[in-house]
Amino acid sequence: MSDELQHLIADLEEQEKRLVFPRFEEADAWALGCLLVNLATERRLPVAVDIRRGQQQLFHAGLPGSTADNDTWIERKVRVVYRFAASSYRIGRELAAKGRELNEAMGVEPIRYAAHGGAFPIRVPGAGVVGVVTVSGLPQAEDHALVVEAVETFLGD
Repeated sequence: MSDELQHLIADLEEQEKRLVFPRFEEADAWALGCLLVNLATERRLPVAVDIRRGQQQLFHAGLPGSTADNDTWIERKVRVVYRFAASSYRIGRELAAKGRELNEAMGVEPIRYAAHGGAFPIRVPGAGVVGVVTVSGLPQAEDHALVVEAVETFLGD
């Protein structure tokens, strides 16, 4: 594994440990979703934004330039977060570091899962991963970075 990839994975792990929500309710999903939409709108980013708690979709927005394909990517990324309790970007980078990909040998159907950046776990102390915030429409590192920026701002981190 390259030093660069090793450092990236360490950074992603650190983000997930640091960015923990004290609670996560419907109003939090709305506020975080609006924050993401505002950031993306100001930058004219063609993204879809999605926030879920458990299986309930609490927030969804498709901005100009996004397509229904972004919604399909969101579904696939969300499944990765729920399955592995980690960001979709981190899982993809960890697999890349091992020269592997998500596949049937791991017990997943690649058409239903995507280890590409943009889906980030919503963790609550004592409860673990309770939801997922996702962006789709940019290159994977940029999807991930936008989500992290919004979560950091939301949490005041």
